[in-house]
Amino acid sequence: MYEWHKQIQIIVDEIDKCIKHHNDEAVSLRFLSRKLGYSEFHTTRKFKEISGMQFRDYLRSRRLAFALIEVRDSKRSILDIAFDYGFSSHEAFTRAFKAAFGITPSEYRKKPVPVVLRTKIVPFDRYFLGIGEIGMVKSNDSVKIYFVTIPAHKFLHIKNYESNGYWDFWQRQSAIPGQDCDTICGLLESIQGKLDDMGSSEPNSGSGQIMAYINDPEGKSFCYGVPRVECYGVRLAPDYNGEVPANMFLLDVPEAEYVVFEHGPFNYEQENCSVEEKMDAAIEKFDFADTAYSYDTSPGRMAYFFHDPERFWKYIRPVRKS
Repeated sequence: MYEWHKQIQIIVDEIDKCIKHHNDEAVSLRFLSRKLGYSEFHTTRKFKEISGMQFRDYLRSRRLAFALIEVRDSKRSILDIAFDYGFSSHEAFTRAFKAAFGITPSEYRKKPVPVVLRTKIVPFDRYFLGIGEIGMVKSNDSVKIYFVTIPAHKFLHIKNYESNGYWDFWQRQSAIPGQDCDTICGLLESIQGKLDDMGSSEPNSGSGQIMAYINDPEGKSFCYGVPRVECYGVRLAPDYNGEVPANMFLLDVPEAEYVVFEHGPFNYEQENCSVEEKMDAAIEKFDFADTAYSYDTSPGRMAYFFHDPERFWKYIRPVRKS
């Protein structure tokens, strides 16, 4: 089964690549099945078994997700966008768009409202599947530690007072209608103006979506002995005035100082556990004695967690002048 998770991941990666390059022929089930060396029937059955959806439905929803971003951010005609993403006419695109998002492309362009996009599925995650690291490659990068002043911004997010850790957070959220990982990530993906958006479409990565923690005496998670509430969301400009989706919160975060623990790019499959241990050790051993700072444990202070193996792993924690 692990091997088929890897095969489906190849298909998922290839789908996004082909959609981005408008390569309709290469994104067909026939082409992808032949690439894997299996029949269309077998590939379709395994795709549904692992992803929980039909291949054609996933492909169509990913095309619409890419198209929506272009409708939102570009000035190209709706018809040109429709053709680029495999729709035969303006009418066909409009029908599919409205069926998926409850609004027409023209209406959405005039007023981009939060909608749930189909984010890229990740069927092969070594840690979620309990496989652990493979290979002998180990990063030689050290953990950089530095202080920064982060300007005022807003944080649009969901939060869970009971969770303790990333996987526990999403397991608990999945029990809340409309608050599961796919729905929330798809909703946040549609939000315009994310400060950390690097164009990715994967959760907790360059798409601008991050874990965060708010110092709160009601929280069940702890960091340096301080109770905190775990959150997931996106940072936005301080003047953001867009719609706040139901069950989400928009927090004003004032300008403040932070300490950053940062590791550079690494191989997720081969190094994630090792880099995590290295980050934890650096944080535990860090001594504020030679600095003018100490951790700020005041209620309401934010901490951020960036996990994007292609760029970096960052813990950003609040500090104050000693």
